[in-house]
Parts: sequence; C-alpha cells; structure tokens
Amino acid sequence: MSQPPSQPSPSTPESDRRQNVVDRRTGLDRRQLEVPNPTNLERRRGPGRRLTDFVKSAEEGEMNREQFLFLLAIDSFKRVNHKTFPTWTDVLEIVRKLGYRKTMKTELKLGQNVPDWTERPDVPSGVDKESEESEESEA
Repeated sequence: MSQPPSQPSPSTPESDRRQNVVDRRTGLDRRQLEVPNPTNLERRRGPGRRLTDFVKSAEEGEMNREQFLFLLAIDSFKRVNHKTFPTWTDVLEIVRKLGYRKTMKTELKLGQNVPDWTERPDVPSGVDKESEESEESEA
C-alpha cells in the first residue's frame, strides 16, 4: 500500500504565501481591497482614478522640458561613467546636480519614524565635497 503524500505543515513558508494570495475564483477583486498604509506612491488605479497629465504625457512619449532634461542627464551620466544601470545614489546625485533641493515638506506618507526636513533653495548640492573643498583652498 502506498501512503498518501504528506501535507506541508501549516507553518511552512509555502502555506504562508498561499494565505496572502487572492484567489480570483472566490469573487474578490484585489483592486477593491484597501491598501493597509497608503504612501501616496501607489500607481495602481482604481475606478475613477486616472493618470495625471504629468504621467500620461510621458508614457505617451510627449515629455515636458523637465522630464526631457532629466532623461538627458541620466543618459549623459551613463555614457560618461560607462554604467548601464545607475544606482539610486547615482540618480540622487544627478537630481541634486540638476539643481533640485528639498525645499518643501514631503507629500508622501512614509511612516512616523521617517524624519522630514527642508533646506534652502540655494544650498550647494553636497555631492562633490572633495571638489568644493579644493576650489575653496585654491581661492
């Protein structure tokens, strides 16, 4: 006699993963489920939520000046540094060198433990500490 296949115990990672999956056959629609902690970064649109003009025009290939400048800066960085995929630190460096500064409070909801700050619009980018210090010593 063969024995029936053993069932995974309820504490295995596979069974935990199955509990988090929404089975479409039950009639639940994941688009109607509430996001537990919305961050203002959600891209999934529900009924009545449309793409912003900012996103829609870029996805259709019609970039505004700001988007085009950012694209050129990223492309230039990749060519000059021979990097196909810049890191997030590289992207932040490019954004700072484009002149962007954190001058307003964040519109994102990242949690209570995430500190927010602002800075003056005319502060240096801070990404070239060595070059800024050497320029000051030469003067």
